[in-house]
Amino acid sequence: MKKIVTLLMLSFFLFSCKTETKENYKKQSKITSETHPGKKIMEMQCYVCHNPETEHDSRIAPPMIAIKKHYIGENTTKEAFIAAMKQWIKTPSDSIAKMPGAIRKFGIMPFASYAESDIEQIADYMYDNAIEEPLWFQEHYEEEHGKKNGNDQGKRMRQGHTKAKFETKGKTYEEIGLHYALNTKKQLGKNLMGTIQKKGTVEALAFCNERAYPLTDSMATVFSANIKRVSDKPRNPKNVANSKELSYIEKFKNDVLSKVELKPIIEEVEDQVKFYYPITTNTMCLQCHGNLNGEIKPETYTALKALYPNDKATGYDVDQVRGIWSISFEKTRSNE
Repeated sequence: MKKIVTLLMLSFFLFSCKTETKENYKKQSKITSETHPGKKIMEMQCYVCHNPETEHDSRIAPPMIAIKKHYIGENTTKEAFIAAMKQWIKTPSDSIAKMPGAIRKFGIMPFASYAESDIEQIADYMYDNAIEEPLWFQEHYEEEHGKKNGNDQGKRMRQGHTKAKFETKGKTYEEIGLHYALNTKKQLGKNLMGTIQKKGTVEALAFCNERAYPLTDSMATVFSANIKRVSDKPRNPKNVANSKELSYIEKFKNDVLSKVELKPIIEEVEDQVKFYYPITTNTMCLQCHGNLNGEIKPETYTALKALYPNDKATGYDVDQVRGIWSISFEKTRSNE
């Protein structure tokens, strides 16, 4: 009898350990997925062109889920996928392309000098985790490849991208300001990257010179807000920061150095809300904002000097604060 009791206790102990380990694994997996460094790098750098929220007819590149589906098959190892991503990003060309349809539609991906460690982190995240899908993607993929995919997770993720008018009611002032800033950024980025892709960096400079202000103003009209991009090292003199904005730029720079999470600064002044949020650099920015003897090519530098004789916006590296969004909008009664 004593032996039986001992065996039962041992079995219960082992079962409990296994259950606890499994539960801990589940929790750890969830945390790892959300905090994986590759996720943040992908969203900050790749989503400039490959954003899953971009409408079908406004795309300048395929979404990341399309890249994953074309590059990962049943027998593709993580090592092989990472190697393929490195090869493509370092030397994009027709000869190694696995998405000829995308190249016919969008052209070859512009070369950008990404850190090898960043590519590895992005590919590692993509391989192990579900990637967001645009609303239109599954139907498009099934039509292109003649197959149906009943992936419930994909359906749930697509449903998460249903377009709806942005309602300020019930939103915090931080949420409202971020929506205004990030959507203006998306419009500017989409047009800028489309110009780089089709006509090159020099033509993109001309686009910035002629179209950045009208585009920003049009978004300000849409949102009934005053939207500005200002800097301590402006390219255009119109973008020079005032004394208060300069102090906030310095604060955000210190936050980056201290590895503090960057959060918007909100001020309420009478019936107005003042919103400030950093503009940080990514690899693509360095084509026009990097070092004169490094990332910026001679022909780009010549165009810069012609368009912006007093340009100060060079010498940056990735993940540096180049300026801030300075946005003001009216308070709403439901948010007071």
